Amino acid sequence: MTLKISTDRLAGKVIVVTAAASGIGRATTERLLAEGATVLASDLNVTALKEAFADLDVPAERLRLDELDVTDYNAIQDYFRTIATNYDGVDGLVNNAGLGSWGSVENLEVERWHAVIAVTLDSVFYMAKEAMPLLKKARGSIVNTSSISGMFADNGFAAYNAAKAGVINLTKTLALDHAMDGVRSNVVCPGLTDTPRVKWMQQSEEIASEYDRRIPMKRAGKPEELASVIAFLLSEEASYVTGATIPVDGGLTAGTGQPQFLQLLPNRK
Repeated sequence: MTLKISTDRLAGKVIVVTAAASGIGRATTERLLAEGATVLASDLNVTALKEAFADLDVPAERLRLDELDVTDYNAIQDYFRTIATNYDGVDGLVNNAGLGSWGSVENLEVERWHAVIAVTLDSVFYMAKEAMPLLKKARGSIVNTSSISGMFADNGFAAYNAAKAGVINLTKTLALDHAMDGVRSNVVCPGLTDTPRVKWMQQSEEIASEYDRRIPMKRAGKPEELASVIAFLLSEEASYVTGATIPVDGGLTAGTGQPQFLQLLPNRK
């Protein structure tokens, strides 16, 4: 899929991206670089991170790669101290880390609950807290990755739904608290997206068929399509957009979930 890219829309911007080694994080890093930004990309798996961008033809000073555990607040404090030493400010923060887990509250292990909340929600708080002085200095922007699972509930996804819903409301609170500081905060909510994490869903004929029935556009989203929305929200073109929740889901959440009447009753008048 080829998407139109402005090569200078984010020129001179310094943008932090977490969970950048694959999927939406990797596509976002590549998109921001293509638009002229300097990207400070991090991931828990630094080997995968370096491999992901090994062949990328960009000047070394425009792409910094760091190992970062976004559940470790002390490590995040150290990370932003390093950033503050090397950069005048941070123009953008993309919180992209997340962890899923199956299970209702009855059978979900407590340890797994805490792990999902730590990776998915606590990390957004930690990163925003430490980045905020630099974001205020640059009058920058936060974009958090939630999910349509944070907008609505799913069967058997208790921890993930709760964590992603928390990301949405935390984003709105950040928007309210820091609007007068010139810091905008928005959240994107992907639906089914073609990333390594959900390959198993697409390889299941039953699940793939059900998604095909439910998604109006009849396909999964591409990471590049999410990245284009994130890049827009980080740009000056979105200068009056803050506190927004933007589903990027091929129309999945546009309907009520009731039957497709025009398909089932094509001749009814």
